[in-house]
Formats: sequence, C-alpha cells, structure tokens
Amino acid sequence: MNIDGIKNIYFLGIGGIGMSALARYFYTRGVRVSGYDKTPSPLTKQLQEEGIDVHYEDDPVLVPDSVQLVIYTPAVPSSTSLFQHLSNQNIPIKKRAEVLGMISSGTPTIAVAGTHGKTTVSAMVAHILKTADIRCIAFLGGILTNYNSNYLGSSDPRWMVIEADEYDRSFLHLRPELAVITSMDADHLDVYKSESHLQESFSLFAKNIKPGGTLLLKKGLKEPEGFKEKLMHYHLSLPADFSASGIRVEDGMYVVNFEGKLNIENLPLGSAGRHNVENALAAAALARLAGAGKKDIARGLNSFMGVKRRFENCFKSSQIIYIDDYAHHPEELKATISAVKELYPDKKVTGIFQPHLFSRTRDLEKQFAESLALLDELILLEIYPARELPIKGVSSEALLEKIPLQNKKLVKREELLSELEKMHPEVLLTLGAGDIDRFQQPIVELLKKRHMS
Repeated sequence: MNIDGIKNIYFLGIGGIGMSALARYFYTRGVRVSGYDKTPSPLTKQLQEEGIDVHYEDDPVLVPDSVQLVIYTPAVPSSTSLFQHLSNQNIPIKKRAEVLGMISSGTPTIAVAGTHGKTTVSAMVAHILKTADIRCIAFLGGILTNYNSNYLGSSDPRWMVIEADEYDRSFLHLRPELAVITSMDADHLDVYKSESHLQESFSLFAKNIKPGGTLLLKKGLKEPEGFKEKLMHYHLSLPADFSASGIRVEDGMYVVNFEGKLNIENLPLGSAGRHNVENALAAAALARLAGAGKKDIARGLNSFMGVKRRFENCFKSSQIIYIDDYAHHPEELKATISAVKELYPDKKVTGIFQPHLFSRTRDLEKQFAESLALLDELILLEIYPARELPIKGVSSEALLEKIPLQNKKLVKREELLSELEKMHPEVLLTLGAGDIDRFQQPIVELLKKRHMS
C-alpha cells in the first residue's frame, strides 16, 4: 500500500494519545484528516483548534465522503456502528501500529520499547535531537511539555523517534536502526497470557532491527536469543557501556555523572525521580548513537521539562505539593512513590490511585498491594475498565483488603473532591492511566482556593 498517495484519512479513536500524534503527522502533510472519539477531551479540542474535524456521535452519516484509509485503535469496540459500517466498505482499515510501520520504513528509526519508561525516554531523545539541530520527527505517547504536543515534525528528517508499544504486539510492525528495551516486567497478560510470551515478543522486536543496527538493553534484562546485530548495555549502577555515578539531589534537582562511552560530569536533570535518571541515561545513550554531541545531550537533558502526567508538578505551596503521574503498573507506582519519598523525606505522602483494567488488577494484585503500601495514606478509586468487562471477584474493594496500610479507604469517583476537602495532605499524588487525569484541574482549583484562604 502506497501511503504517500493518500489524501483523505479517517481515524476511529482519534483522541487517543498515539492516534492523535498520527493524525497530526498526516494533517501537517496536507492530508484531509477527520475522526471519531467517544468523548471530548483537551486533546480532541486541540485537534479541532488545529483544523482537524472531530465528532463524538457513533453515527456513520458523519463519516466524510471519499475516505481512502481508515486507521483504528483497539480501544474502539468493533461493536460500534462506525466500525461495523466502515468494515463493510471497500476501504482499507489499518491499525495505528501498521501505519506507523509503513511511515517509518522510509526514514531511519529510533524505537523505544519497554513495559515502562517508553514515553519519557522517547520524549527525551526527541528533545535532545531537536536541541542538537538533528532533524527528526517524533510520535510520542504523551504531551511533551517543551512543545505542548505529542508530535514533533520536520520536512526532511534524519531520524524518526517512535514509542514502540508492546500491547497487542504492535511494535513488531517496526524495523528500526536503533532501539532500546528499558524493561520487560509482566504486563498485558490479557494478551500474552504469560511473562515468557511477553519476553518472546520483545525478542522478536529486537530481531526486527535492521542489519547494521544497534540494540541498547538495560543490563540485567534477558538478552534476545539469536540476536546478531550490535548489542550495548546501560545501567545506573552496574558496569555497562553507558553507566552513571554520584546520583544526588541538590536544590530539588537530581544531579548525576554519566560514564562509559559517554562522559558527562555533574549533570543537573530537568526531570525528577531516580527512575528518570535511568530514563535520562537511556535517552542520552540513544542520542549519542544517533550522532548528538555531549554538550547538546547535556543541554537537552537539563532543559527537558518533562511529559504531562509523568511526575508532573501541578501545584506547590508552603502547605502542599501536588504531583500527577501516569503510573499504572506496580513497578511504576513503586518508582514514583519512592522518588517522592526521596525528594520530600519529612512529609506525609497521600496517594489517590485508580487501577486500570480488571485483568491487570487480577494478575498483579500482590504486587499492587506491596507498591501502594509505600504510601503513608491511600485513597483507592474503582477500577477503570477501559476495553474490558468486569471479572468476577476482581474489584478495588478486594485489592484494598490486601494492602498492608493503616490509613486507606475506598472512595467513589463522584465523592473524591468532597473527600479531599476534608483532608490536609502534605504531598498529594494522583496515580493511574484511566480518566483520573480529569481530576487534575479540579484538584488544582481546590488547592488554590485553600491556599488563598
């Protein structure tokens, strides 16, 4: 399929973070772009303001004439009227991952894979390349604060940076020149059924690296069997091609030395958290392999303002600090909570967590309980179902019972703000990948009002 000749594309689920980046890519290239999403959001509003047609009714009448390609996300159920209608038309229907694979086939690609860390590492790489005046385009799984977008464009890119998603084996559509694997923790077991099948998929992803390419692997992860291209390692503390030392907090910022094949001393990082020091090391290594110089790497990491909902500082006063984070896997929760405890060791940490998916909650219940127990106080919301139907015996109530924490409670979504009005947390975290982000602005307004009074 020659994607370059297509002039009219329709998106099913255009408001998704990955779908909207793809929509922006085509729109900037003069393609007529339109699409459907279930509910309005700040992202769909942005797309509309940029000139992209978006509708929210599941009505085939609203699909424009002469559509040449439909791009869909599995988040949109096949039972919707739009999906049924478009499936019966003589129009190619492709998953987002397939289309990304087609686009990347013509441009040298840096693919960032891992069960967590993908969004931040890919955003850091893109920002470093931009800082170094190395032309690139980037498809990101979050809104990069420096540019207020999940898509960075260039008319003549030297590199394409892609967040390589393991869900539904999407990343197997990519053939990168450079790739990193940051982590392979058990996740998406509704798709993979076992951790060994998940690791097998990462191995297949690595084997898709083009001849002469390089895989950057976090040291300690299982190496892909039969991998024949160049393999390099990174690690914060173990000896590796790219490593770090002297990690410390100075004036609220993490400072680090990079060692090995990239030597940078006393580098202050723009993003907080020990896990983001590791992300920065991976990004720096990739950028170095892509041709960025040491000074540009240092400038890029120092000026990196983060990704929205990745350890995002939303409000700070003398009474309270409020941070919002996308963490939805036990390892991510552990990293975020530990980072907050390291930054604010003398303050009580209160977390509001919305579990994401019944299957993930069931499969990782023990690990969730252990990670959430790191908090001083927990408010647990109901499970966000996303694409799933309820599973018997799986609930937030059942999870709450397993968490060895004294100060914990289950709160209904509609009662969260009134519950917060009665509380006086010192450090407040909102955590999760569902729609908990909708509470960010109301919580900020509540805290502002309290601060003013």
